[in-house]
Amino acid sequence: MGASIRIESGPRFTRILGLGAYRPGRLVGNDEVAGPISSSDEWIRTRSGIRTRRWAGQEEELLDMAEAAARVALQRSEIAAEGIDCVVVATISHFKQTPAAASELAHRIGATGAGAFDVSAACAGFCYALAMANDFVRGGSARTVLVVGAERMMDMIDPTDRGTAFLFADGAGAAVVGASAQPGIGPVVWGGDGARSDAIAQERSWTRWREELAEDPAAPYPPMRMNGQAVFRWATTSVADVGRQAVTAAGLTLADLDAFIPHQANNRITTAIAGSLGLADRVVIARDLVDQGNTSGASIPLAMDTLLSSGQSASGDTALLLGFGAGLSYAGQVIALP
Repeated sequence: MGASIRIESGPRFTRILGLGAYRPGRLVGNDEVAGPISSSDEWIRTRSGIRTRRWAGQEEELLDMAEAAARVALQRSEIAAEGIDCVVVATISHFKQTPAAASELAHRIGATGAGAFDVSAACAGFCYALAMANDFVRGGSARTVLVVGAERMMDMIDPTDRGTAFLFADGAGAAVVGASAQPGIGPVVWGGDGARSDAIAQERSWTRWREELAEDPAAPYPPMRMNGQAVFRWATTSVADVGRQAVTAAGLTLADLDAFIPHQANNRITTAIAGSLGLADRVVIARDLVDQGNTSGASIPLAMDTLLSSGQSASGDTALLLGFGAGLSYAGQVIALP
């Protein structure tokens, strides 16, 4: 018989120790995006609920935004960068295949020697990364984990595409996860439906684009496309059940919730899911989308930051996080707000 392998274990409970956010300085109204898609402010508000969105300038690269959000999260958590054991970045808009954005981010903030990798789960990415951070700390693989959702979605969008141009925006949110005396992050309920992956997808691969460039140097890059009606039907009929399962997995009921923080996809989707869940009137529902736009993997931490900074929610409140999007991927967990 071989030698016995020692198994390490970590603390029983974890929580988010500190939260940070970065929003680009450029605020873009509906009138600016309406022209190229032959639309109007009224049409965009009715369809999505969005009034404005944030777009990054040339000086605001994805890693710049991720770093800014990470530094705020570290400061608020009172954890030094050297104390971070792992960095996980949830993103679909880091257009450098290798190294991972997380590796460069860890170096920038001074998390020397930290494990680092990216997660590509689109709008569910932050919830996926948070679930892994929870397991890493509880399993003893890390003492503290930095989780970042960062996107420059406008790099992926065709400004003339009526289905996506008015929805998406840029930004970054970060959370430091570590040990806690009380439960602060519940079990994740996650999954995906690859059979419907074409509902939200990049139009064609970068390899295909490279081949096209050989014949036509002006060949347009492959943007993201979305079947809005298909996504709306899926989100409004299936995603609420993921939330119910996540609440049950945490040993709670929907009546125990203080806040609901879904992926900021569309205000109509948020309203439909909240209605399906039958949330009490006192439950605060995040609607960061109205002024921020849809930032994919960054939307949940940004929305969480808005609720806390505005005073709509308070530290220790019980919140249901619910991410869903391309894949079609989904994930939900209950947390105690930092």
